[in-house]
Amino acid sequence: MEWVVLVMIGLLAGSIGSLVGLGGGIIVVPALLYFGSYTDLLSEITPQIAVGTSLIIMIFTGLSSTLSYIKHKTVDYKSGLIFFAGSGPGSIIGAWVNKYLDMNSFNLYFGIFIIIVAIILLIRNRLKPIEIFQHSSYQRSFKDPQGYTYRYGFPPLLGAGFAFIVGFTSGLFGIGGGSLMVPAMILVFLFPPHVAIATSMFMVFLSALVSSATHVLLGNINWLYALALIPGAWFGAKLGSYFNTKLHSNTLVRVLRIILILVGLRLIYQGLL
Repeated sequence: MEWVVLVMIGLLAGSIGSLVGLGGGIIVVPALLYFGSYTDLLSEITPQIAVGTSLIIMIFTGLSSTLSYIKHKTVDYKSGLIFFAGSGPGSIIGAWVNKYLDMNSFNLYFGIFIIIVAIILLIRNRLKPIEIFQHSSYQRSFKDPQGYTYRYGFPPLLGAGFAFIVGFTSGLFGIGGGSLMVPAMILVFLFPPHVAIATSMFMVFLSALVSSATHVLLGNINWLYALALIPGAWFGAKLGSYFNTKLHSNTLVRVLRIILILVGLRLIYQGLL
Protein backbone atom coordinates (compact mmCIF):
# COMPACT_ATOMS: atom_id res chain seq x y z
CA MET A 1 0.00 0.00 0.00
CA GLU A 2 2.84 2.43 0.76
CA TRP A 3 4.09 2.07 -2.82
CA VAL A 4 0.63 2.92 -4.17
CA VAL A 5 0.47 5.98 -1.90
CA LEU A 6 3.91 7.16 -3.01
CA VAL A 7 3.14 6.71 -6.71
CA MET A 8 -0.11 8.68 -6.31
CA ILE A 9 1.72 11.45 -4.42
CA GLY A 10 4.27 11.64 -7.25
CA LEU A 11 1.54 11.69 -9.91
CA LEU A 12 -0.38 14.47 -8.17
CA ALA A 13 2.74 16.53 -7.49
CA GLY A 14 4.06 16.14 -11.04
CA SER A 15 0.72 17.05 -12.64
CA ILE A 16 -0.01 20.12 -10.52
CA GLY A 17 3.60 21.25 -10.45
CA SER A 18 3.98 21.14 -14.22
CA LEU A 19 0.54 22.59 -14.96
CA VAL A 20 0.93 25.76 -12.91
CA GLY A 21 4.75 25.90 -12.71
CA LEU A 22 5.12 25.13 -8.99
CA GLY A 23 7.56 22.27 -9.44
CA GLY A 24 5.62 19.77 -7.30
CA GLY A 25 7.71 19.90 -4.13
CA ILE A 26 5.08 21.95 -2.37
CA ILE A 27 2.87 18.85 -2.65
CA VAL A 28 5.49 16.15 -1.97
CA VAL A 29 6.99 17.56 1.25
CA PRO A 30 3.72 18.08 3.22
CA ALA A 31 2.42 14.71 1.98
CA LEU A 32 5.54 12.83 3.11
CA LEU A 33 5.52 14.56 6.49
CA TYR A 34 1.82 13.82 6.98
CA PHE A 35 1.92 10.13 6.02
CA GLY A 36 5.18 9.66 7.92
CA SER A 37 3.93 11.29 11.12
CA TYR A 38 0.21 10.46 11.32
CA THR A 39 -0.24 7.11 9.54
CA ASP A 40 1.38 3.70 9.51
CA LEU A 41 1.76 3.71 5.72
CA LEU A 42 5.21 5.31 5.76
CA SER A 43 7.95 5.14 8.37
CA GLU A 44 8.67 8.32 10.35
CA ILE A 45 10.22 10.98 8.14
CA THR A 46 12.33 13.93 9.29
CA PRO A 47 12.13 17.31 7.55
CA GLN A 48 15.59 16.70 6.12
CA ILE A 49 14.56 13.37 4.56
CA ALA A 50 11.33 14.86 3.19
CA VAL A 51 13.17 17.81 1.61
CA GLY A 52 16.06 15.75 0.22
CA THR A 53 13.76 13.10 -1.24
CA SER A 54 11.47 15.77 -2.70
CA LEU A 55 14.38 17.43 -4.50
CA ILE A 56 15.35 14.13 -6.11
CA ILE A 57 11.79 13.98 -7.45
CA MET A 58 12.07 17.58 -8.68
CA ILE A 59 14.91 16.51 -10.97
CA PHE A 60 12.60 14.14 -12.83
CA THR A 61 9.58 16.45 -12.68
CA GLY A 62 11.64 19.31 -14.06
CA LEU A 63 13.28 17.19 -16.77
CA SER A 64 10.03 15.55 -17.87
CA SER A 65 8.08 18.80 -18.15
CA THR A 66 11.03 20.64 -19.73
CA LEU A 67 11.29 18.00 -22.47
CA SER A 68 7.55 18.40 -23.10
CA TYR A 69 7.79 22.20 -23.24
CA ILE A 70 10.77 21.96 -25.59
CA LYS A 71 8.47 20.31 -28.12
CA HIS A 72 6.17 23.34 -27.91
CA LYS A 73 9.19 25.70 -28.15
CA THR A 74 8.23 27.70 -25.05
CA VAL A 75 11.47 27.36 -23.06
CA ASP A 76 13.64 30.50 -22.93
CA TYR A 77 17.04 28.86 -22.39
CA LYS A 78 19.11 32.03 -22.09
CA SER A 79 16.86 33.56 -19.45
CA GLY A 80 16.66 30.22 -17.64
CA LEU A 81 20.47 30.02 -17.42
CA ILE A 82 20.67 33.59 -16.09
CA PHE A 83 18.16 32.70 -13.39
CA PHE A 84 20.06 29.50 -12.61
CA ALA A 85 23.25 31.53 -12.05
CA GLY A 86 21.46 32.87 -8.97
CA SER A 87 19.27 29.93 -7.98
CA GLY A 88 22.11 27.38 -8.07
CA PRO A 89 24.21 28.92 -5.26
CA GLY A 90 21.04 29.80 -3.35
CA SER A 91 19.83 26.20 -3.41
CA ILE A 92 23.14 24.95 -1.98
CA ILE A 93 22.99 27.43 0.92
CA GLY A 94 19.33 26.56 1.55
CA ALA A 95 20.16 22.85 1.69
CA TRP A 96 22.85 23.45 4.33
CA VAL A 97 20.58 25.69 6.43
CA ASN A 98 17.89 22.98 6.33
CA LYS A 99 19.99 20.61 8.48
CA TYR A 100 19.64 22.98 11.47
CA LEU A 101 15.81 22.82 11.51
CA ASP A 102 13.96 20.40 13.79
CA MET A 103 10.42 19.21 13.04
CA ASN A 104 8.66 22.00 14.95
CA SER A 105 10.67 24.87 13.48
CA PHE A 106 10.46 23.36 9.98
CA ASN A 107 6.66 23.02 10.23
CA LEU A 108 6.33 26.60 11.43
CA TYR A 109 8.51 28.18 8.75
CA PHE A 110 7.22 25.93 5.97
CA GLY A 111 3.62 26.63 7.00
CA ILE A 112 4.23 30.38 6.81
CA PHE A 113 5.90 29.97 3.43
CA ILE A 114 3.00 27.89 2.05
CA ILE A 115 0.50 30.56 3.12
CA ILE A 116 2.64 33.21 1.38
CA VAL A 117 2.54 31.08 -1.78
CA ALA A 118 -1.25 30.77 -1.48
CA ILE A 119 -1.57 34.55 -1.14
CA ILE A 120 0.60 35.04 -4.22
CA LEU A 121 -1.65 32.66 -6.16
CA LEU A 122 -4.68 34.58 -4.84
CA ILE A 123 -3.58 38.04 -5.91
CA ARG A 124 -1.34 37.43 -8.91
CA ASN A 125 -4.17 37.81 -11.45
CA ARG A 126 -5.23 41.08 -9.84
CA LEU A 127 -1.81 42.70 -9.98
CA LYS A 128 -0.87 44.84 -12.94
CA PRO A 129 2.36 44.05 -14.77
CA ILE A 130 5.27 46.36 -14.01
CA GLU A 131 6.56 47.84 -17.26
CA ILE A 132 9.67 49.48 -15.84
CA PHE A 133 11.91 46.74 -17.28
CA GLN A 134 10.23 46.64 -20.68
CA HIS A 135 13.17 48.54 -22.19
CA SER A 136 16.00 47.11 -20.08
CA SER A 137 19.32 46.16 -21.64
CA TYR A 138 18.44 42.46 -21.88
CA GLN A 139 15.49 41.92 -24.25
CA ARG A 140 13.74 38.77 -25.48
CA SER A 141 10.80 38.01 -27.78
CA PHE A 142 8.40 35.09 -28.24
CA LYS A 143 5.87 34.40 -31.02
CA ASP A 144 2.89 32.28 -30.01
CA PRO A 145 1.08 29.81 -32.35
CA GLN A 146 -1.40 32.55 -33.27
CA GLY A 147 1.43 34.71 -34.58
CA TYR A 148 1.38 37.31 -31.80
CA THR A 149 4.86 38.43 -30.68
CA TYR A 150 5.54 39.12 -27.01
CA ARG A 151 8.47 41.29 -25.98
CA TYR A 152 9.91 41.19 -22.50
CA GLY A 153 13.17 41.81 -20.68
CA PHE A 154 14.90 42.22 -17.34
CA PRO A 155 18.23 43.34 -15.86
CA PRO A 156 20.30 40.14 -15.60
CA LEU A 157 21.69 40.99 -12.14
CA LEU A 158 18.21 41.62 -10.76
CA GLY A 159 16.91 38.40 -12.31
CA ALA A 160 19.78 36.36 -10.88
CA GLY A 161 19.40 38.07 -7.48
CA PHE A 162 15.71 37.20 -7.25
CA ALA A 163 16.45 33.66 -8.44
CA PHE A 164 18.96 33.34 -5.57
CA ILE A 165 16.09 33.83 -3.09
CA VAL A 166 14.01 31.29 -5.02
CA GLY A 167 16.90 28.80 -5.00
CA PHE A 168 17.39 29.28 -1.26
CA THR A 169 13.74 28.42 -0.52
CA SER A 170 14.05 25.45 -2.87
CA GLY A 171 17.00 23.98 -1.02
CA LEU A 172 15.50 24.83 2.38
CA PHE A 173 11.96 23.49 1.85
CA GLY A 174 12.38 21.01 -1.01
CA ILE A 175 10.14 22.87 -3.44
CA GLY A 176 10.82 23.67 -7.05
CA GLY A 177 10.75 27.45 -6.64
CA GLY A 178 8.23 28.08 -9.42
CA SER A 179 5.68 29.28 -6.87
CA LEU A 180 7.73 32.46 -6.51
CA MET A 181 9.51 32.58 -9.85
CA VAL A 182 6.51 32.29 -12.18
CA PRO A 183 4.56 35.28 -10.75
CA ALA A 184 7.74 37.38 -10.78
CA MET A 185 8.49 36.46 -14.39
CA ILE A 186 4.95 37.32 -15.48
CA LEU A 187 4.29 40.44 -13.41
CA VAL A 188 7.73 42.03 -13.10
CA PHE A 189 9.57 40.88 -16.22
CA LEU A 190 6.46 40.58 -18.49
CA PHE A 191 7.11 36.99 -19.61
CA PRO A 192 4.21 35.40 -21.54
CA PRO A 193 2.55 32.94 -19.09
CA HIS A 194 3.38 29.78 -21.07
CA VAL A 195 7.01 30.88 -21.49
CA ALA A 196 7.26 31.76 -17.78
CA ILE A 197 6.00 28.32 -16.70
CA ALA A 198 8.18 26.43 -19.20
CA THR A 199 11.31 28.45 -18.35
CA SER A 200 10.56 28.07 -14.64
CA MET A 201 10.47 24.28 -14.97
CA PHE A 202 13.80 24.40 -16.84
CA MET A 203 15.29 26.36 -13.92
CA VAL A 204 13.63 23.95 -11.45
CA PHE A 205 15.40 21.05 -13.15
CA LEU A 206 18.83 22.71 -12.98
CA SER A 207 18.39 23.93 -9.39
CA ALA A 208 17.14 20.52 -8.23
CA LEU A 209 20.29 18.90 -9.61
CA VAL A 210 22.46 21.17 -7.48
CA SER A 211 20.43 21.20 -4.26
CA SER A 212 19.69 17.47 -4.34
CA ALA A 213 23.42 16.77 -4.74
CA THR A 214 23.98 18.73 -1.53
CA HIS A 215 21.30 16.70 0.27
CA VAL A 216 22.85 13.47 -1.05
CA LEU A 217 26.16 14.48 0.56
CA LEU A 218 24.29 15.17 3.80
CA GLY A 219 22.59 11.75 3.68
CA ASN A 220 19.07 13.21 3.46
CA ILE A 221 17.60 10.87 0.82
CA ASN A 222 15.26 7.91 1.30
CA TRP A 223 16.08 6.15 -1.94
CA LEU A 224 13.28 3.56 -1.73
CA TYR A 225 10.67 6.30 -1.37
CA ALA A 226 12.31 8.26 -4.19
CA LEU A 227 12.14 5.24 -6.52
CA ALA A 228 8.42 4.92 -5.79
CA LEU A 229 7.73 8.64 -6.28
CA ILE A 230 9.69 9.10 -9.51
CA PRO A 231 7.39 7.19 -11.96
CA GLY A 232 4.30 9.09 -10.83
CA ALA A 233 6.12 12.42 -10.92
CA TRP A 234 7.54 11.72 -14.40
CA PHE A 235 4.23 10.87 -16.05
CA GLY A 236 2.38 13.47 -13.99
CA ALA A 237 4.72 16.19 -15.26
CA LYS A 238 4.07 15.15 -18.86
CA LEU A 239 0.33 15.20 -18.20
CA GLY A 240 0.48 18.62 -16.58
CA SER A 241 2.58 20.16 -19.35
CA TYR A 242 0.14 18.77 -21.95
CA PHE A 243 -2.89 20.32 -20.26
CA ASN A 244 -0.98 23.57 -19.74
CA THR A 245 -0.99 24.08 -23.50
CA LYS A 246 -4.67 23.08 -23.83
CA LEU A 247 -6.56 24.84 -21.05
CA HIS A 248 -6.60 27.67 -18.57
CA SER A 249 -5.42 26.57 -15.13
CA ASN A 250 -7.44 29.17 -13.16
CA THR A 251 -9.88 26.64 -11.70
CA LEU A 252 -7.08 24.40 -10.47
CA VAL A 253 -5.24 27.39 -9.00
CA ARG A 254 -8.36 28.38 -7.02
CA VAL A 255 -8.65 24.92 -5.52
CA LEU A 256 -4.91 24.67 -4.94
CA ARG A 257 -4.62 27.92 -2.99
CA ILE A 258 -7.43 26.86 -0.63
CA ILE A 259 -5.65 23.56 -0.01
CA LEU A 260 -2.33 25.35 0.53
CA ILE A 261 -3.85 27.72 3.11
CA LEU A 262 -5.32 24.78 5.04
CA VAL A 263 -2.03 22.85 4.86
CA GLY A 264 -0.07 25.93 5.89
CA LEU A 265 -2.30 26.61 8.89
CA ARG A 266 -2.02 22.99 9.99
CA LEU A 267 1.78 23.07 9.75
CA ILE A 268 1.95 26.30 11.74
CA TYR A 269 -0.34 24.78 14.38
CA GLN A 270 1.89 21.72 14.61
CA GLY A 271 5.02 23.83 14.76
CA LEU A 272 3.71 26.00 17.60
CA LEU A 273 2.27 23.17 19.68
